Amino acid sequence: MKAQHLLVSVSVIGAQSPVLVGAFGGSSSLLAGSRRSCSSSRSSGTQLQSSSLDAHALSELEHLIADLQANSGGSHDVERSCLPFASPGRSAPSALSMADASAARGMPWTSTIGRSTETNPLLYMPFWEWQLDFMKSSLTNLHPIECSTLNDLDVSYNENTDKRARIVNQCYASDEYRKIRMTYYDAGDSVQVFNSVWYPDAKYNLPVLGIDLLSFNRKKYLAIVDFQPLHQKEDDHATMFEHILAPIKGKYQNLKGKMSPKFYDETQFFSKEMLFARFEDGNIVQEDLFPAFQSYVKTHLDLVKNTSSAASPDDIEQVFNRHKAYDTYSADRDPAAGLFAAMFGKEWAEGFIHDFLFSLSERTEEGLNLSPPMFGGPPKRGGNPGGPPAQAGVPVKSEASKESLPSL
Repeated sequence: MKAQHLLVSVSVIGAQSPVLVGAFGGSSSLLAGSRRSCSSSRSSGTQLQSSSLDAHALSELEHLIADLQANSGGSHDVERSCLPFASPGRSAPSALSMADASAARGMPWTSTIGRSTETNPLLYMPFWEWQLDFMKSSLTNLHPIECSTLNDLDVSYNENTDKRARIVNQCYASDEYRKIRMTYYDAGDSVQVFNSVWYPDAKYNLPVLGIDLLSFNRKKYLAIVDFQPLHQKEDDHATMFEHILAPIKGKYQNLKGKMSPKFYDETQFFSKEMLFARFEDGNIVQEDLFPAFQSYVKTHLDLVKNTSSAASPDDIEQVFNRHKAYDTYSADRDPAAGLFAAMFGKEWAEGFIHDFLFSLSERTEEGLNLSPPMFGGPPKRGGNPGGPPAQAGVPVKSEASKESLPSL
């Protein structure tokens, strides 16, 4: 088999067998298929020929591909089967097992790196643990993928010991989802954050599941959970979905808030049934937010499983382009960019946002806005030392607020 045909075969069969892709560590970047459509892989033969794969490795690939074709009853040309299997935007599997990946950096943590007077200092860790357990029990061929940037910068973990803050990131994929990323930011009672985004495989013209849960000084809370639409019109998706979210949202009066236009335009990439809340009663986290979050996650997976995949490569490419647009829009407006730069450095922050959080985003000449986060207006008369961020447009100055994320 010629090298150029091997590349196509590997990209296609790799989509069916992530283990195969991960078996050739040094060439995983060639086999990942990230940011590359099925059609573009046909013209990449020279890339494989000039790669580090030697004759022995090529021979091994030929035998593996032949075995997989035989097992699937396929004596047909692999290139012709490109459409049903190859999806763009997928990354190479990590060399770690699921057990090792999920336990990396001591996760799930049981104590905070920061200062806390609470009995449950890691407020959103139950959300992390439940989500990971749900993924393991409900997704097909779930496997970890790498948490690294294009410059090979490891963004799986970082900490600032002086400011007593740390961040951990994990990333997974399955047959249903090309990428599920999870982030936990711990700075004691000052800030707790759980963030996750679920990107369906590009063959599904469906919304992205976005989750953003934040706590500031255990006095102010912000929550967003949404089926984030790829298109402005709901009926441009493969399946209507807002009607199945409305009954869930209807149960939780505390989660029916409205987002301000300060950072985002709610008409772009946000649904009418978004769960949005600002609140001061910490009991809402467990009583309302946790069950509502669980229902949205379960419903999103049901939606994916009950939706037919795209019928043409053009449809897949169109969905993938909307994933790119979503990532670019989100990266440009991420209100936490300044926080990450202040905590972990400019290089790390830019790589983290562009290559991990929103890995399909396009960088602009101006770069990200890495200025300190801007919060509300002046505090109420008498101030609020050490309290939550204010509500207007002044730079944060208190040490506690420097570790906080801006309100949406």
